[in-house]
Amino acid sequence: MHRSLSKRMALFGAALAIGIGAFVALRTPSVVSAVEPEKPKATATAAGTWTMFGGTLSRNMINLADKNIPDEWNVKAKKNVLWTVKLGSRAYGGPIVSDGKVLVGTNNEGNRDPAEKGDRGVLMCFDAKTGDFLWQDVHNKLESGQVNDWPREGVCSTPIVEDGKVYYVTNRCEVVCVELAGDAKTKKTKQLWHLDMMKTLGVFPHNMSAGCPLILGDILYTVTGNGVDEDHINLPSPDAPSFIAINKLTGKVIWKDNAPGKNVMHGQWSNPMAMEVDGKTQVVFPGGDGWLRAYEPKTGEPIWRFDANPKDSKYELGGKGTRSDFIGTPVAYKGKIFIGTGQDPEHFEGVGHLWCIDPVGKKGDISPDLIADGSKFPPKIKANPNSAVVWHYGGPVSKADADKENRDYYFGRTMSTCAIDDDVIYVAELAGYMHCVDAKTGKRFWTHDMKSQVWGSPLLVDGKIYIATEDGDVWIFKANKEKAEPKKIEMDSPIRSTPVVVEGIMYIMTESSLIAIGEKK
Repeated sequence: MHRSLSKRMALFGAALAIGIGAFVALRTPSVVSAVEPEKPKATATAAGTWTMFGGTLSRNMINLADKNIPDEWNVKAKKNVLWTVKLGSRAYGGPIVSDGKVLVGTNNEGNRDPAEKGDRGVLMCFDAKTGDFLWQDVHNKLESGQVNDWPREGVCSTPIVEDGKVYYVTNRCEVVCVELAGDAKTKKTKQLWHLDMMKTLGVFPHNMSAGCPLILGDILYTVTGNGVDEDHINLPSPDAPSFIAINKLTGKVIWKDNAPGKNVMHGQWSNPMAMEVDGKTQVVFPGGDGWLRAYEPKTGEPIWRFDANPKDSKYELGGKGTRSDFIGTPVAYKGKIFIGTGQDPEHFEGVGHLWCIDPVGKKGDISPDLIADGSKFPPKIKANPNSAVVWHYGGPVSKADADKENRDYYFGRTMSTCAIDDDVIYVAELAGYMHCVDAKTGKRFWTHDMKSQVWGSPLLVDGKIYIATEDGDVWIFKANKEKAEPKKIEMDSPIRSTPVVVEGIMYIMTESSLIAIGEKK
């Protein structure tokens, strides 16, 4: 029903060993004492800004500030199209909007600077009102080749902007900090610091690096992307960290953790989230072993861990495997956490799980089940008395529901991050099904088959859900537990990102263009 992705589109892939040994978690009191995490901010983004993936520290894909957003436009006829600019031939990172500027990650096939020749990773900056090109930050490809840095994929990280500075992960597995202002004459920007995670930490990125950092106070958090080799058999750097905290002022590592260790299945491309639990802030990291983990932000002290897969699940390449990790990002809503499991889209569609967990008062293993006897597979399991599960949605379809569902599972692998408002969740599968689910109970309200793969996430704004597909369509649903017939608007090329709305303007990044949608005045 849905076309498969070719190898060249592997947004997440194989990696190369660099021969750096094991590392012990770094605790530098002089550094730690100089940085204090702040409490998570409100769950709805403020008007005039969208400075990080998800808009806020909760990563909830909602914008409750903007109203009167167009639900009709035509790219060819330029109806409600304010401007269109060309990017490269691939675009995944962003859009991010701050201080009247739009930032996107792409490759070098837009040829903005003739002096920069060949395949490169590029972060581009445009004027939010006019679409005028302001500057770009360009990065050579890794010398190790596609094993770490897949050809033509460019910068896949979505940046975070704060106080006139831009933080993102390059295609070279570097965390960098650059100035937002840029230079009007050179069309470049100034790099303030960079951290090479391969050289410094021994990280082995699988095909590409795509972390979208988080900032609390003066500490920046990101998933490193450590993964398996090109044969998908070995993990070259099992002792390298999967999660790190960095001093945002200097780029120095404050603490690091390699909890997924040798159990990383493929790669790690999800992102951290922050929330307040029991009056204290926790940073929540999704791991490449399919476990979700929370840490004390300042010290990196582990708090709890959650296995998002059944104990009898098994990881296999392709669609038959039943164990997954995460591509979507965890979302905090009303003190609870919501996340769906997924895999590299090149591994096709398959069974998935959507979870709601309540971490209040919890420490240690808060998974639904524990292994009672692991001497054989499948293992014998027992219920976990410390479980934090509120509800679970997904898994294989029961015999009673087989005819009604007309497929093998209730919820498939997802790359999407949830949009949640008024106790209703909106989330899409890779296979193109949009799900509307009760946030309190996990009960399904409705689904809709968009008949095309979805790499991005739904955006809830102005009482509507906007979501884009690989076929290049933007679907518009009414944000309601009662299903209404959606609209579908055709764009100019495939879309593998999430629309963003700031000050009444919607920014849609296709594979090759950035388009501003709004009512012309």
